[in-house]
Amino acid sequence: MDNPIFICDSLDGVLQGTFAGFLIHAYCFEGNCQITFGEKAFSFSAGSVMIVRKGDLIQKIEPSDDFRVKVIYVAESFIELCIPLTNYGMRGQLMLFLNPIFPLSPKQQELCVQNFKTIEFRYAQKEHHFYRDILINAIQTMILDFFDFHSNLAQAEEIQNPSADLMMRFFQLLEKGVFRENRDIAFYAYELCITPKHLSDVCKKVSGYPANFWINRYTMLEITRLLKDKALSFAQISDMLHFSSPAYFSRYVQRYFGKSPSDIRK
Repeated sequence: MDNPIFICDSLDGVLQGTFAGFLIHAYCFEGNCQITFGEKAFSFSAGSVMIVRKGDLIQKIEPSDDFRVKVIYVAESFIELCIPLTNYGMRGQLMLFLNPIFPLSPKQQELCVQNFKTIEFRYAQKEHHFYRDILINAIQTMILDFFDFHSNLAQAEEIQNPSADLMMRFFQLLEKGVFRENRDIAFYAYELCITPKHLSDVCKKVSGYPANFWINRYTMLEITRLLKDKALSFAQISDMLHFSSPAYFSRYVQRYFGKSPSDIRK
């Protein structure tokens, strides 16, 4: 396995693209760091977490002299294996594009530090017969805790930005399961009373990805969940997701997963 994780004590290399293709998970122990992300300035201070999916959106990093941080970089290809089967990841990604930094309570800080230590410990156990699985398990636990931390914070926040509000309404449609029957961007644009181009432009501006990316992400998550149920045939799953035929369903899976439904089910 190529090295899917790097654990560092600094954010050095981010601006140089050293960790391109890696997600950034950072916890600040001391001091602060001024981060320019998506042309907006944020303060990354002690007791806070920073999660950045697209490192190239960071334009500036200005740490204080006493800034102390622990960073876990995880390759995008590996993080896909660790993502829990919950739709919150999609909503969380949107919120993090708006603000990649959020504070933790004292109890959350303890849990976050423990998760980081566990990942570092498991990462070093390369002789473990189930090394890949224990690493996935450790990272997935960290992600689930981040989901919990962030969802508690997000409940108290109101989104004032019109573009972000539009994105949230788009996500609400997806979270209702509309994607099971409708995967055409024109449908969502009609429901939101805008043009398909405007919806795609807003999605790209706010999240860094076009609308079709999110529609397919929700669909892929559902396909993964359904394929885990071996009592369901591929034809039944195709019908449940309103594909025109099992053959088209297989082509869709091959296109977006890079493997067949049978390979995913193994």
